[in-house]
Amino acid sequence: MAFRFVGLDHVQLAAPTGCEEKARAFFCTLLGMKEIQEPPNLAKRGGVWFRCGEHQLHVGVQTDFNAATKAHPAFAIKNLTELRSHLIANNVEVKEDEPLEGADRFYLDDPFGNRLEFLERVP
Repeated sequence: MAFRFVGLDHVQLAAPTGCEEKARAFFCTLLGMKEIQEPPNLAKRGGVWFRCGEHQLHVGVQTDFNAATKAHPAFAIKNLTELRSHLIANNVEVKEDEPLEGADRFYLDDPFGNRLEFLERVP
C-alpha cells in the first residue's frame, strides 16, 4: 500500500450547547490541559479545543447530545497515582475496572457524562 497510518491527530468528545465553561474548568483547571484556539471557521459552531500531550482533544457541541458511556478515549498518563489523588481531593468520582495486564487504569465521567479512561503502562 502507498499509504500508512502515523497515529491519531485528535479525539473529539461531544457535549451539549453551552458546554464551553464547564469544559474549560474540567480539562484546563482540573486536568491541566492547555486550551488551543479553534480555526475561526470552526469556532462559530461552539465547543473548545485542548492540547493533550502531542495530540488534541476537541469538545464539540452536539444539539441532540447523549453522553458516550461506553466508547471513550484512553489518556496515557505519567504518575497515575498522583492524578488519582488529585481527582479524589477535588471530589471527582474515580471508577475502578477490571485489571488490564501491563497497565494501571481507572475511569471517570467528564462533566457531561462521557466516559474517560486514564492509563499508565507498567513494566
